[in-house]
Amino acid sequence: MDVRDTAIPAVKLLIPRRFPDQRGWFTESYNRRALRAAGIEIDFVQDNQSYSAQKGTIRGLHFQRPPAAQDKLVRVLRGAILDVAVDLRSGSPTYGRHVSVRLDAESGHQLLVPIGFAHGFCTLEPDTEVAYKVSDHYAPDQDGGLIWNDPDLGIAWPVTPEEALLSEKDKILPRLAELSSPF
Repeated sequence: MDVRDTAIPAVKLLIPRRFPDQRGWFTESYNRRALRAAGIEIDFVQDNQSYSAQKGTIRGLHFQRPPAAQDKLVRVLRGAILDVAVDLRSGSPTYGRHVSVRLDAESGHQLLVPIGFAHGFCTLEPDTEVAYKVSDHYAPDQDGGLIWNDPDLGIAWPVTPEEALLSEKDKILPRLAELSSPF
């Protein structure tokens, strides 16, 4: 597995090797030993999966506050997304900045979003399925988030506010300027 830094080095792009043959291909989508060899020691405790029927579905930007904060390892099983991580670590030189990466089923690339980042994505194709591992269990009382289209974040989303499909919860999240970071 190839582990690469992104523009914010704490966020990593993981590129698993694929072994093709006449039937298709095989890959190890997760290998704790390989990640530890790359200096990543995370104990994942839960796997999540989402399905989005429509292109332009936005999920996020979400995080969980300590003591239930979560690292996330995100991959696409079907379709494609623009995956986004926003740095919320107080005192970080990249606080308020983001990384955005296209993830798709075809490439198999994954994004490691560490604790201290808000995470979200926009589907680029209909019928998109996303799977992600998390390092702590879901804790609804520790839920937090940022509004997806906060102009202060400068995220180049591939949809307009009129085109975006959001949950009612995600429509009312605060802007970065209104957030007291728990990290």
